[in-house]
Amino acid sequence: MPSHLHEDHAAPAPRPGGVDSLISQARRLRGQLDAVRRDARPGPAGEGDDALGRWQRALCDLAAHHLDDLGDHLGQLKEGLRDDEAAEGAAYPAPEEQPRPAPSGVRALGRAGSAEWNLLTDEVEWSDELFRIFGRTRQDGPLTLDELPSWLFTEDQEAMTAMVTACLVDGRPLDGEFRIVRPDGSVRTVHMVGEPVLGADGATASMWAVLRDVSELRRSQRTVRETRDSLRRERQVARTEHRLAVELQEAVLPPWRGSALLPSGATPALDLAAHYLPCGTSALIGGDWYDAMQLPDGTTLLTVGDLTGHGVAATSGMAMMLGAVRGMALAGLEPGPLLARLNQLIDRSAQPALGSALCCRYESGERLLTWAQAGHPAPLLFRDGAGRALEPPEGVLLGATQRAAYGQRVERLRAGDLLVLHTDGLVPRRAGDDVCGADRLLALAPRFAEARSAQDCVRAIVEELGSPERDDDACVLVARVS
Repeated sequence: MPSHLHEDHAAPAPRPGGVDSLISQARRLRGQLDAVRRDARPGPAGEGDDALGRWQRALCDLAAHHLDDLGDHLGQLKEGLRDDEAAEGAAYPAPEEQPRPAPSGVRALGRAGSAEWNLLTDEVEWSDELFRIFGRTRQDGPLTLDELPSWLFTEDQEAMTAMVTACLVDGRPLDGEFRIVRPDGSVRTVHMVGEPVLGADGATASMWAVLRDVSELRRSQRTVRETRDSLRRERQVARTEHRLAVELQEAVLPPWRGSALLPSGATPALDLAAHYLPCGTSALIGGDWYDAMQLPDGTTLLTVGDLTGHGVAATSGMAMMLGAVRGMALAGLEPGPLLARLNQLIDRSAQPALGSALCCRYESGERLLTWAQAGHPAPLLFRDGAGRALEPPEGVLLGATQRAAYGQRVERLRAGDLLVLHTDGLVPRRAGDDVCGADRLLALAPRFAEARSAQDCVRAIVEELGSPERDDDACVLVARVS
């Protein structure tokens, strides 16, 4: 704010060339910001219109307001320098004759205006921009200090009166904000800075101030705060949901992480190991599961599956499906009929979903594997250093149709055979790969042949496919015939 009280208050004026350079830099920044704002806009059909996107756009709008104000102020400074240049060469008046710049002489570009209230003559001078800020005309005249509070919000009047009193009585500078209601009913937020003007006797002769309409700036700041708070709440909800999903998953999936032996009396047992591989691009847990359970008739249940979605909804749905699989297997249902019943359960659930599943029953005495699948990758059988995918029976995705039929196949295993059951996200599908995308798994056959346990095989799979950048979460279950 330019001071017009004493000569020693005047600061040396900057070179016009320097101001021009600053104006050019401000314009370049404004253009670059516009490009950023375009990138931050939501895509078609609201794509990307989330809390983070709204917060980014609000910050861009706020920065735009600041740059616009900077350009206005630099333009105002440049106009003042031009006035100084026009006055060069004129006789410099004596100090006692030197006029003080009138408030109306301050070129208030943009949303800023100036005013002076003369306490000795009761005269009030307003710049044109200040009339526009208050929604008044020259014919209406400027507001006196006594009239000004009536234009303010009731809750702002006391602070405004105290600020003006401190300026006039104690000589303190003005710096405050208040809200006004214009004749058309619109509300504007005004920021006022100023200072007392002392007379020859040292008493306050007038009060001079610059008032700036900061309504849009405050609105942008409020939007930034609201979107930031919304983003913080969404992140808190996401963290809570992630924690609940993890806890639910850990409560449902088998607690063993290393090799586990399922005894079957004198007959050979299965050496088991499993692993869950989280998604690398999402903090949410999916609906993948694995399970192995000894059944009352001495057979072993092996199952893996994947319910669509992520978060608590997916993990709770997974818990329901896995519980149903265990219950129906304990009731003696074969893999094919079990999947048919599971499909009916999903179809009648309150929140229908799609899922895939693989269900196997292993009879250790005859080493027979009876299995069925519902839109799921077939088990991989590794024998004598080579691997292959088992021929799948008929079976569509769970939840795809009401009366789906699920066939069964039987495979006779040998001692030393290795079965790999996995969910679809374990191996990304690539152009030219088979429908299961299992080529990379089959290529691990030599390492599986040298492995001493199922856990060693799982470790080899994780080393090969456990990239932190995976697109989906997955489960793998390895069973080796002892």
